[in-house]
Amino acid sequence: QEGLKQCLAEFRQQLTWVERLDVTLGPVADPVSQSSSTSDAVDPENDFQREMSFYRQAQAAVLEALPRLRKLQVPTRRPDDYFAEMAKSDQQMQKIRQKLKSKQEAMERSEKAKQLRAMRKYGKKVQVEILQKRQKEKKNMLNAVKKYQKGLSDKLDFLDEEQTSSQGNKKGSASQRTKKGPNAKRRYKNQKFGFGGKKKGSKWNTKESFNDVSSFQSKVAHNKGPGKGGRGGKGGKKALNKRPGKRARQKMKNRAR
Repeated sequence: QEGLKQCLAEFRQQLTWVERLDVTLGPVADPVSQSSSTSDAVDPENDFQREMSFYRQAQAAVLEALPRLRKLQVPTRRPDDYFAEMAKSDQQMQKIRQKLKSKQEAMERSEKAKQLRAMRKYGKKVQVEILQKRQKEKKNMLNAVKKYQKGLSDKLDFLDEEQTSSQGNKKGSASQRTKKGPNAKRRYKNQKFGFGGKKKGSKWNTKESFNDVSSFQSKVAHNKGPGKGGRGGKGGKKALNKRPGKRARQKMKNRAR
């Protein structure tokens, strides 16, 4: 301890306060803590409380030193035309700006690439789900076709899932669901111009028309009906009044001469 005091006495210089500008203060109380009547003890483990105590002590030292400097006529404000050279040159600052800009652009590119990878991953996931769904539907349809071919099922709903029918007419509407109707353009033209029906082969006989004999009339078929010139019919009288042929008329003329 004596040695420390001797060293302190050796480098201590008896100078005026203007040359030293030292201000020594004790702990400054927090006005907020005083108003709330709490203890002024600073917890050394609390960084925020410790830094605030340093800030209050420095602020109090400034408030004490400024009046003394004004009393000694020492200027404390920087003049308006004061020029101070920067610690770093403009070239160095430009390099720093370019480095910061390149770093920011690299971060933006990295973020965009990350988002793009995430979108591709999501799109691939959706595509895989769609393919799996299609494969599942195809598998179910093939199984339904096999069951129908083997006679294990009589339903054709797998051919057209959109059409639904009631339970009463399932068999009648099953064949209709397998046939696709005309498109909208064809239906519009049929509605506007009409539809004449089938032309080719329209006069051909069918099994039903061949077996249908309800309109058959034997007298008409054998020329025995009225006006056909048969025996006992009116056609006989009409045949007598018929004009004779050319040769008969010539013979009649010759006889008249």
